[in-house]
This record gives sequence, structure tokens and C-alpha cells, in this order.
Amino acid sequence: MGLFDKVSQTRKQTDVTLGPAESFAAIALIAVAADGYINDSESKAISMTLSRMQLFRSYPDDVMRKMLDRLLTILQRQGVEVLFNAALAALPDELKETVFAVTTDIALADGEVSEEEEQLLNDLYSALGLSEEAALKIIDVMLIKNKG
Repeated sequence: MGLFDKVSQTRKQTDVTLGPAESFAAIALIAVAADGYINDSESKAISMTLSRMQLFRSYPDDVMRKMLDRLLTILQRQGVEVLFNAALAALPDELKETVFAVTTDIALADGEVSEEEEQLLNDLYSALGLSEEAALKIIDVMLIKNKG
């Protein structure tokens, strides 16, 4: 790694600042993209899920789309780790179980959880500081919800 690579990497990690709503959406987006692509059911699920939440009620469709586009650009240009760390830093404690539930729900939207999505959910519950018991309850409920 050269000097400019180190400077560039440091700059990338400090450039990303998110608000609480953006951090929530970023974590959901990371989960959806964990398997390397975002299919139609996952894309629809993230938009529908977020738009129904109180946190995003005041976001018109175009603002929601621009926010998701911005987050996707950060994800593509700076990587998962940069976006994930920025999101964790800005996520309020009271939204941690909620973001895990929503992320699990979105990951299950296509009827299965890939190895990458499973690994991300494992990493996420740990990074959020959730207990294993709470995470398992959330997963059980989301599996029941997405059976039909």
C-alpha cells in the first residue's frame, strides 16, 4: 500500500456522516446487498418497509430514493466497512432492535438467507450489542412472518 492509498483510505473513513434515519437505512441496505446483488423483491421490501416506519413518514418518495442512492454510492465507492461503521456511530440505541428486526425481515424477503446474509446478521447483532436471546426471538418472528 502506497502513501496515497493510506491518505485516501483515511479520508474515505472520515468523509461519511449519517443522521439517525440514514444510518437505519444504511444498515438495511448493507443487509440487502450482502449477497452481492439486490434483487427486485429485496429492493421493493426495503422501500416499502422504510416508508411504513414512523422514522421515514416525512420522506417523500423522491427524497427516499435520493437517500438510498446516496447510501448505495457510498457502499459502492467506499465499501461496506466504511458505511457500516458510519451507520453504527449514528444509530440511536432505541433503534438497535428495530434495525435488526427490519434487516432480518428484508433479508428473508426472497425466501432464503444466503451465507453472506447470515454472516452479516450474525455480525450485526453482535455489533449492535444485542443479546443472543433477543436476536433469536427476532429471527424466529421474522421466519414465521415470511413463511407465507
